[in-house]
Amino acid sequence: MSEDSLKNMNEGEEKEIDLLELASTLWKQRRKLITWSVCGAIIGLVVAFSIPKEYTTSVKLAPEINDNKAAAGGLGALASMAGLSAGSSGGTDAVYPMLYPDVVSSVPFTTSLFDVEVTTKEDGRKMTVSQFLDEETKAPWWGVVLGLPGKLIGLLKSEEEVPAGHKLDNFQLTMDESKMVESLNKRIAASVDAKTSVVTIDVNMQDPLVSAILADTVVSRLQEYITAYRTNKSRKDLEYAEKLNQEAKDNYYKAQQRYADYLDRNQGIAFHSAQTVRERLENEATLAFNLYNQTAQQVQKAQAKVQETTPVYAIVTPATVAVKASSPRKALILIGFTFLAFVACAAWILFVAPLIESRKAGSSAKALPESDLKELE
Repeated sequence: MSEDSLKNMNEGEEKEIDLLELASTLWKQRRKLITWSVCGAIIGLVVAFSIPKEYTTSVKLAPEINDNKAAAGGLGALASMAGLSAGSSGGTDAVYPMLYPDVVSSVPFTTSLFDVEVTTKEDGRKMTVSQFLDEETKAPWWGVVLGLPGKLIGLLKSEEEVPAGHKLDNFQLTMDESKMVESLNKRIAASVDAKTSVVTIDVNMQDPLVSAILADTVVSRLQEYITAYRTNKSRKDLEYAEKLNQEAKDNYYKAQQRYADYLDRNQGIAFHSAQTVRERLENEATLAFNLYNQTAQQVQKAQAKVQETTPVYAIVTPATVAVKASSPRKALILIGFTFLAFVACAAWILFVAPLIESRKAGSSAKALPESDLKELE
């Protein structure tokens, strides 16, 4: 056998011996390990039962896929195969599903949820979302303790003066409104599957019924926002077409009335000048009717366009009241604290305690006189 292989075998034997020694050392200190693990388990139970229960409501919706874009994408693929460029004319929609999370977390969208009325499951009390977060949302005891310095500093500072008739302004929020926006953004999360474009909205609240109501409201508000954006151009075209139609209608009625009044006043007159005026008024009434008819058709087309551009959403998973709390996971917290206590105790026994003992031995050896050191030698 070569020298390298012998060295590797010796190193492997030394490692095995070291592991056996470590295991025997831990076994000798098993009572301490058990004590630390029990203490960690007790701390884990305290932490688990101190965290308020949170209930999660998840809603999944599939937005409508624009066929025009799909067709444009197919033509673009064929064009790229042929070595041509199809351009980017198909991507006319600025708010696509990947931007839905940004819409949900935006300040105007979040502040619109402040006044949403919710009902608690325990006592059936009705209140707004902002009132529920202020009055009914609890925090663990250590959060209150850690927040005391900030509260004391806030008492020393001058409080923000809010006018009596203050109204919500998304451009300039107050300190309380800004904190409320941050709190809601932490409790409302939206994500999009890049492959299927399915939008998932998760709402975490300390009441299952409040969580379900708020999740359903967020979905409906998001649908309204996207629908308003998609149909904005079509609705403006419809309003303009209706305006033209109303003007054409008024002009037609006026022209028709002028023609009827002229016939009533000049009935039985056979002058050529009278016939000429009658023909002119008749032509004006006919032209006004034709214009009125055309604008009426444009209104019908605009109405169809609004209906065509209105998106349709398929609710894959509707909002339901959660039966079990999503957090805290008490079993995982208990196991985690017990494991951390065991690892900390093992590290103390194997590394920290021997290091402290070696330093104490070194310091005591330095304190002895030279004669005692010679006798020890």
